[in-house]
Amino acid sequence: MSSDLSNHTPMMQQYLALKAQHPDRLLFYRMGDFYELFYDDAKKAAQLLDITLTHRGESAGARISMAGIPYHAAENYLARLIKLGESVAIAEQFGDPAKTKGPMERKVVRIVTPGTVTDEALLEERRDNYLVALHWHGDAYGLACLDLAGGRFHVQEIKTVERLLGELERLSPAEILVSEDQPLPAALASRKGLTKRPPWHFEPESARQLLLRQFQVKDLAGFGCEELAAAVAAAGCLIQYVRDTQQSALGHLQGIRVETGEDTILLDAASRRNLELDFHPSGRHDLTLFGVLDRTATAMGSRLLRRWLHRPLRDRLVLNARFDAVESLLQSRSHDNLRDVLRGIGDLERIAARIALRSARPRDLAVLRDSLGLVPGLQSNLRESDAPLLAGLSQRLDLPPEVGDLLRRAVIDNPPMLIRDGGVIAPGYNAELDELRNLSQNADQYLVDLEQRERARSGIANLKITYNRVQGYAIEISRAQADKVPVDYVRRQTLKNAERYITPELKAFEDKVLSARERSLACEKALYEELLNLLAGHLPALQDAAAAVAELDALANLAERADELDWTRPTLADHAGIAVTAGRHPVVEQVSSTPFVPNDLELSPDNRLLVITGPNMGGKSTYMRQAALIVLLAHVGSFVPARAAEIGPIDRIFTRIGASDDLASGRSTFMVEMTETANILHNATENSLVIMDEIGRGTSTFDGLSLAWACAEHLARHTQGYTLFATHYFELTTLADDYPSVRNVHLDAVEHNDGIVFLHAVKDGPASQSYGLQVAALAGVPRAVIARAREKLLSLESQAAASHQAKPAKSGPKQVDLFAAAPHPALLLLQQAKPDELSPRQALDLLFDLAEMAKQA
Repeated sequence: MSSDLSNHTPMMQQYLALKAQHPDRLLFYRMGDFYELFYDDAKKAAQLLDITLTHRGESAGARISMAGIPYHAAENYLARLIKLGESVAIAEQFGDPAKTKGPMERKVVRIVTPGTVTDEALLEERRDNYLVALHWHGDAYGLACLDLAGGRFHVQEIKTVERLLGELERLSPAEILVSEDQPLPAALASRKGLTKRPPWHFEPESARQLLLRQFQVKDLAGFGCEELAAAVAAAGCLIQYVRDTQQSALGHLQGIRVETGEDTILLDAASRRNLELDFHPSGRHDLTLFGVLDRTATAMGSRLLRRWLHRPLRDRLVLNARFDAVESLLQSRSHDNLRDVLRGIGDLERIAARIALRSARPRDLAVLRDSLGLVPGLQSNLRESDAPLLAGLSQRLDLPPEVGDLLRRAVIDNPPMLIRDGGVIAPGYNAELDELRNLSQNADQYLVDLEQRERARSGIANLKITYNRVQGYAIEISRAQADKVPVDYVRRQTLKNAERYITPELKAFEDKVLSARERSLACEKALYEELLNLLAGHLPALQDAAAAVAELDALANLAERADELDWTRPTLADHAGIAVTAGRHPVVEQVSSTPFVPNDLELSPDNRLLVITGPNMGGKSTYMRQAALIVLLAHVGSFVPARAAEIGPIDRIFTRIGASDDLASGRSTFMVEMTETANILHNATENSLVIMDEIGRGTSTFDGLSLAWACAEHLARHTQGYTLFATHYFELTTLADDYPSVRNVHLDAVEHNDGIVFLHAVKDGPASQSYGLQVAALAGVPRAVIARAREKLLSLESQAAASHQAKPAKSGPKQVDLFAAAPHPALLLLQQAKPDELSPRQALDLLFDLAEMAKQA
């Protein structure tokens, strides 16, 4: 589109001028009862929203592409666009159409982006909506993260791309701000929700000054980020972006928190996906850990629980305080009563944010008022608790009584959705408003009385008083009665069968009533703004109370889950090791139609690596994942699915389970597998829990076996972390002979006729065989194929047996020994030679033969 707008119509000039200010956003241009989109925006919106694309009129000699949506349904369309990662600028019209010549004035009054939405209709109520800014400075990535709808703001500095990807997987941001001139890691470049910002928005000193003004402090030392230049640069860009889009103060952002990995158990991106914490490839929520764990009564409690799950802690004091709270709730049986009260409490966290942004709606305030009225009920349920954490939460629920009193006096019981129509402020709150309303509300009776008087005075029985927006009030008389019209009536409008008149008395009343209605609405809007300002003065207390309600809900939920699912309080030990008695998989146990088979787990300084063998479908993956999930749940502060669990210090959880192509980045399945494996081998420590499943499957048999062997050996010899290593390579079971810290276990199964029965029980020692053919038969592989496979298996086992003819027989698993390949011809020749019987000439010939064989090898 040309920058010269002179050839366009006045309306298109106005539209294109606004669009030039927001080139990367869809522009909703208000025209009457519709928001219209033009040109490329119209084409894009028509495709994304499945709405009609039309062409109407011309401007600058070209037809105008056009698509529109009703303004009253805009929120639904906005929600769809936000989920698709789009941003929208909304231009409203101002002024009186009757008094405006040419296009009405329009201004962009609202910018909606995926990371900055706060409207209830545009947000998932049980999921945080994060805006993230990234900036590389010095030797670190600065990451700033804001949940605008909740008021949480934190920063961190990250040294490696692997850690950065892990954090982004944890946060799952809706929008990421990046500099226009900084190259991105390949794994980030194609990510949805990237928003480019000018480089100067990331200038460290400017960003620092912006933060100082936001928090009204002299330096950032009190927040712990004075020396974190990369993090401060990212945070400054983020604050500037939010101010630009919200066009309001950010009063609910009271500070900034610095996060490090030192107080948490770290999980990389692959481990989070593999453990299916809150996402399952099938899309089924009930197949995730969060789906089993979340029975919270409030949306903010659910969001907090999700944050706990994605950020397991290492701080024993915090975790034991949560254990004590859950145990106290269980012993007093008060968690059920608490949850009954909590169900009536609204989303105080997001309501507080909307009050700060001056976007709170009347029903938000009604929900806040009603919720505050339930707080004493929460506190009464906590009186019998002896857990310090619960006592502290009860104290944090103490809000100034004037907040609830103000809302009860100011807002009617059931207010309308929007303030623009009035009827929100309660009677008795403001004398001026009551007087104006009284004048408006008594107008109907006055008109009835006036109508009766004029009928009597004029003798016109069918005289009536009417009103419409354009003409105002009028006395309407049929033409047949025109000869009876009093002389003081002034004609206002002529209709087909009637005439409309105005009198001085009616005109005076009209001016007074219409003025009263306008003044009443203006007065109510002013009182509403004043009410928001008064509530904003209590924001810190409201936010703290909201956080306390969310934490209380999360703890009551953990108590309910422990009670309902028969989970046990774990012990966090100072000494190394993981000991689980009768552990269960928290998700599989709930969705399985058969009773779950519990299993023990013992890892210690003397027993650090378990080589796990057994058939497919035998339960190896379930056993390993349940170990990781039990450890993770314990570090969330939850009870765990086991009869008993004692867990020593853990710093990270790694999982290498399954793999898929990442073709967009040019990585095959095997490349993905090896990348994840490399990450584990480089970063795991002796306090890490490592889950590795079927390493080496994606390449040739000998390559795969060699890699699996070397990886297991490295973990046993060098890393010495707590490792569960599942494999179908039975050769790896001999590692236990070389390393005392390696132990073999297997998942038991028995053959029945030509089938197999999985016992799912973990037993010591290697599996007797892999049962691959039996599992294939269960999967429905044709019988002829199974029969042919059995013939080939017997043939391979016979060849392997022949290759061992010079070796003593060893008892062990029934599988071809892949390391026992057919001997080299040179070796066979040497084995057959009889040195005592060779002449010097024969010995020399033998030497030449061996040399020739060596050249051909």
